Amino acid sequence: MADMAFRVLGPLEVSVGGRAVSLGGRKPRMLLATLLLDPNRTVSVDTLVDVLWPGSPPRSAIANVRTYAHSLRTAIGDRVRTRSGGYQITVATGELDMTTFEAKARQGELAEATALWRGRALADLPRSPAWEPTLARLEELRLSVIERSPDVPIPDLRGLLAEYPLREELWRLLVQALHRSGRTSEAMHAYREAERVLAGELGTRPGPDLRQAREEIRAGVFPVCQLPLDLPDFTGRTDIVTQVAAALTKPPAAVVLTGAPGTGKSTLAVHIGHKVALSFPDGQLYVRLRDPADVLAYLLKAMGVDDVPASLDERAARYRSVLARREMLVVLDDAVDAAQVAPLLPGSGRSAVLITSRTWLPELHGAAHVHVGTLTDGEAHDLLTRVAGAHRVNAEPARAKEILRSCGNLPLAIRVAGTKLVARPSIPLRVVAERLADERGRLDELTTGSLAVRTSVTDSYLRLPTMAARAYRFAGMLGPVSFPGWAIAALLDRPNADDVLDTLVNANLLAVSVDPTGTLRYRMPDLFRCYATERLSGETRRELRAAARRVLDGYLALATHAATRMPAPFLGIVPRHNRTSSSEVDATAWFDAEVPSITAILELAAELGIQRHAWRIPAMTAPYFDLRGKHADWQRSHEIALSGVRQEEDRHGEAIVLRNLGQLALYHDRYAEAEAATRESLRLFAETEDDTGVGIAHAGIGTTARIRGDYEGALRHHQRALQIFARTEKPHFEAAARIAIGTALLAQQRLPAAEHWLTGARQLSARIGDRHREAHALQRLAGLREPKQALSHLTEATDMFHSMGDDHCVAYARQHTGELLLRTGDRARARDLLGDSLDAHLRAGDHQSAAEVSQLLDRR
Repeated sequence: MADMAFRVLGPLEVSVGGRAVSLGGRKPRMLLATLLLDPNRTVSVDTLVDVLWPGSPPRSAIANVRTYAHSLRTAIGDRVRTRSGGYQITVATGELDMTTFEAKARQGELAEATALWRGRALADLPRSPAWEPTLARLEELRLSVIERSPDVPIPDLRGLLAEYPLREELWRLLVQALHRSGRTSEAMHAYREAERVLAGELGTRPGPDLRQAREEIRAGVFPVCQLPLDLPDFTGRTDIVTQVAAALTKPPAAVVLTGAPGTGKSTLAVHIGHKVALSFPDGQLYVRLRDPADVLAYLLKAMGVDDVPASLDERAARYRSVLARREMLVVLDDAVDAAQVAPLLPGSGRSAVLITSRTWLPELHGAAHVHVGTLTDGEAHDLLTRVAGAHRVNAEPARAKEILRSCGNLPLAIRVAGTKLVARPSIPLRVVAERLADERGRLDELTTGSLAVRTSVTDSYLRLPTMAARAYRFAGMLGPVSFPGWAIAALLDRPNADDVLDTLVNANLLAVSVDPTGTLRYRMPDLFRCYATERLSGETRRELRAAARRVLDGYLALATHAATRMPAPFLGIVPRHNRTSSSEVDATAWFDAEVPSITAILELAAELGIQRHAWRIPAMTAPYFDLRGKHADWQRSHEIALSGVRQEEDRHGEAIVLRNLGQLALYHDRYAEAEAATRESLRLFAETEDDTGVGIAHAGIGTTARIRGDYEGALRHHQRALQIFARTEKPHFEAAARIAIGTALLAQQRLPAAEHWLTGARQLSARIGDRHREAHALQRLAGLREPKQALSHLTEATDMFHSMGDDHCVAYARQHTGELLLRTGDRARARDLLGDSLDAHLRAGDHQSAAEVSQLLDRR
């Protein structure tokens, strides 16, 4: 049976699915009790007979045992089984309260273990001598658990003492529990009663622990309970609470909660303190840290020490001596550094210390460090719901998400936003979300009364050394992205910034990670970036432009170096730049890591009017955008570039940017826009006497013509491009032109001529090591082959594109392969390849190709 529970720690009970099972008369119940006291083991028939008929069993005893066993099977199923010479009950883990109690006692889960008892074991049945060893062991373990428990209810202690009046430890617990409850006279009466019972029954006096309890009463020592209020709407942090609570209840212990401003470290510490308070019966101390000598004086007085020594060392020694005799939790809030905390750590005993700090404190040897970050999305939503009210949040769920996004899941920010919503019941979440969306006023909006994100960040900022504070301010310029350490060094005009970066990471004002190239990257949370940007108001525009230009110079040099090392030669113009980098990091991986940062710094360049970089860097990234199919980034960066290059009046640069925009428009089936941009680039390339650029523009115009069905026009432009590339000795571009000519001929069904040009393109590409063009040629030649060879060509092309990281071309190759497999009847493989191709086209925004693949999938 499922959900079965057996209980012997009190009256015998059996339930199934929460409903009590009738077990019949006393004899079947005693038989079941005997089996349960030795679960999953065979109990002999002789033992059962002795339990049921002590001293004088009837002749039919064995038959009667069999009858009782049968009645139990009727009640609880086949759990009771006949074994050789006896009977056995099968019990799974968690079904029998006795074994659960023993397990929890071993694991130190004292409160849970004690709660399993409902009175004396098997209290409703006559106590058999055969049960005594097990019952005596259980009762002794029960008393041991109770005596180790930090807080046993007074009525429970009185009930236990009625059963076990000679247990001195129970008397001590009762005396202390009454004293802690403020019932001093009752506590003294209980002590005198213990004294009388022990003298009368054992002829002994109370031991030292019980006498110490009496002395505490006489001295008027009450537990110190200084913890602030545990917020009723505290939300989340379940794993941290469990981890820290477990560490603190195994003293001596010291745990440091460290995290950024506003992450709720103090609130979390108070919550944990309340959760573990019962494990520290002598009280809980709480103090916001300041000078250690002053803090020690305060703590000593709180523990009843009136004669406070004069020096710091003497106060620390007295403090450790007092704590050594007590079980106390000490919460030290907002530590600046380890020196402030070290004198306040206990030297021995069963006390524990919980510390909060905005910075890491590695010098506190032996302390456990737990990082407190922002809330998860679910926790953040729950907190806003509990503060602002479920009816408000549920009424505008999308706006609630916007508010949480602007708050960066920072607990302080969420609490401020929620509190303001409560104070403004008529204002919809939409209004608050719109106000928070504006970064310039976000910190103003996240202020109410004494709660303010700006104040919290200011406290951390003002503790920074001068150079770290400057680095923090300038890092705000880099936008809501991660950035490499050299960018901070460039902003500060220093050769290296590792020291200030370490300071900011240690202060939890920057997060650090490692990108796939192995480079350390740093990121500033958005709210902290808003604060850093505010602090930049003290810098001159000239200083800001100079700092930004140094970062842009660095990115231009690195992007130039990476662009020339891309795995697929780009059919476009990369601007000349005289700075290079010695970095040998994989170029595609470098762009993968840096493009978000490049986009952000480009927007800064445009804002500050640094036009030279605003177009050159995007042009350098175009080969990467093309390879990876990053069309949104391509469009955004080149719109900035076009504005910048026109302001700079660089005609050649404008030609490059227009050519790239034309190529992107072509990918998105905006043919008129593509042709207009490419023809304008052709005019500008010719005006600036860039023959290669002219050839590339002709190639772009030719491709647009082919897609529009103007095959003769396409061939004219591609032939013109080929002539230019041959004359200017650009073999990679020449291979591309040959492929384009072959593709146009293929579209005209001029198959022999198409094969001639495509084969020549493949041979040229292989000779010059251009695997990308070779893969394109193979893909086109597949259209001229029988299915088996066509599939081989397409597979080889796909592998080549994939090895170069060209996701867009992989999508096209899989599209063509899927179409071929549909024609040959391999629909399962076709479906998989076409599905992958569709996903890639949609990610790239290539809606025409996505539509083509969707039609193929519909035909399957």
